[in-house]
Formats: sequence, structure tokens, C-alpha cells
Amino acid sequence: MSTVTTPPGRVSTAPPASPRRRLDWRLRFAALSLIWGFSFLLIKVGTGGYAPFQVTLGRLVFGTVVLAAAMAVRRERLPRGARVWGHLAVAAFLLNALPFSLFAYAELTIPSALAGICNATSPLWGMALSLVALSEDRPTRVRVAGLGLGFLGVLTVLGAWQGFHGLDATGTALALLASLSYPIGWIYVRRTLAGTGHSHLSMTGAQLLLATVQLAVVTPLFTTLPTRVSVVPLLAIAALGALGTGLAVLLQYGLVAEVGPTTAQMVTYFTPVIATAAGVAVLGETLTWSTPVGAVIVLTGAALTQMRPKPRPVPQL
Repeated sequence: MSTVTTPPGRVSTAPPASPRRRLDWRLRFAALSLIWGFSFLLIKVGTGGYAPFQVTLGRLVFGTVVLAAAMAVRRERLPRGARVWGHLAVAAFLLNALPFSLFAYAELTIPSALAGICNATSPLWGMALSLVALSEDRPTRVRVAGLGLGFLGVLTVLGAWQGFHGLDATGTALALLASLSYPIGWIYVRRTLAGTGHSHLSMTGAQLLLATVQLAVVTPLFTTLPTRVSVVPLLAIAALGALGTGLAVLLQYGLVAEVGPTTAQMVTYFTPVIATAAGVAVLGETLTWSTPVGAVIVLTGAALTQMRPKPRPVPQL
């Protein structure tokens, strides 16, 4: 559920902080995995009391507040320039407003565990799209095999051999579209926002702010004010925004800076496992054999698509 705008080759321009003892990156990695894994459960609980657009708007509001506080502490400002803000508006739609809303609507009819597994297909979509959109991202046999294996895993999760019996097609399609939206957004960011001169935190803060504005405009057009305040769903939305969006972005931001994007993105492979366990243990969702087996196949395929060929050694003359 990555939401961070991270143009490649860009290093944060924030002033260096004074040396201090930081929590070990492995513990932060585990915390991020748990937060994103439980996010699908929180979406499910939130939609139990509020409309999907309201859940998404609340999530973005709480997430934006957390990032605004982090920017204030680090004394960072929002980026400048109409061109940058225009591209960030598109990124906000593709990476936040659209996928968050699609997952919320999907979980009206599908289990949170299935939504978490659908989210794990993002690397597969990204691999397929990069072959077309990014000329420098050349395929290899291993990556193509991973792509095919991953989508075989999707068919296994969905129970294709039995005609998708008992599966809500609309909800599943919405969740898969949400996972597709992420790599489309990443490719757009890579093409338009690389080398802007702004820090990742500043760019992501602006991105979440714009996504909040987008949902603030859309939500009143398609929903009505709730007749009563449902406390538990409201707390779930607050946790989803403050933890699953705001704090998660800061954790991911720190992990990428410390251990690199390759290691940091491995959290993607733990998220569906935790989402499935949380859905079964907390919400009592049913689990057939095809769901965990298909999930393992999906994650294996996704891992293969992320493998890059080793650079050939330059011959010494």
C-alpha cells in the first residue's frame, strides 16, 4: 500500500538531524508490515459504519495531519511551482484517492484477507506496465516467468477452476484495479517528478493534501452525512489514517533512506500474510485452501519480477 512519492535518484534535502539513537530498522520494518497488514481490517471495520468515500476522506485527513506535524518538526515546506503541483495532483489521484476509495468499496462485498492479497499483485502489474512504459526496464526470462507465475497465483486465489464460485466479481475487480493504480502512479511520478529538488517528505505531504482536497470535493456529491456517529468504525478510520497512512509513510520513508528501496519494498510480501491472519482471527473470515496457496504463488511471482540481472563486470584493459 505504498503511498510515497519517491522520484528516483533523489536524496532528501532536509537539514541533517543531530545524531540520535534510532530504533533498529528490522523493528521498524516489522511495525510497517503489521500496520499495512492490519489496514485492510481497519477498512472493513470503517465501512461497517460509514460510506466508502467517507472512510477514505477520514483516512486522508488523519494521514495528512500526521505528515503536516512531521514537516513542522523538521521545518520543511511544501514544494513550489504550478507544474510540480499539477503533477502531484495526478499522483495524489493515482496513488491515494483512487486506490484508497476502490479498496473501501471492494471491502463492502469481499473479505479483508482477499483485498490484502489483491494488493500484493501491484508488483505484477508494475512489471507488466514497465515493459511498455519504461524503455530502460528490460525484461528477463526470470522476470517474465515471475509475471506468469504471479497471475497464475491470482487465478488460484480466485478459484478459476470452479468458475469463481462464491466470489463477488465486482468487489474483486475493484480491489485488483486499486492494486493496478499504484504502479500506474509510480510510473507517472518517475516520468514527471524526478529531480524536482524537493524532499520526499515535502512531496508526499503535498500529495496527501491534494488527495484530501479531491475527496473533500467528491464525498459530499455521492454520500450524505451519517445519521449517527459510530464510535468503533470512527476509531478504525482514525487509526487507518494516522497509522496506516501517516506513520506508515514516515516509516517507509526512513527505511528507504537507511536500507534502500529494494529491502524496504519487501514489506509488500508480508502485508497479505498479516492481512489474511487478521481477517481470519479478528473478523472471523472464512479461509479455503486456495487462498493461502494462491497467495504464496502470487508472492513468489512478485518476488521474481523484482529481480534484476547482475551487471556484467567491465573488462580490465
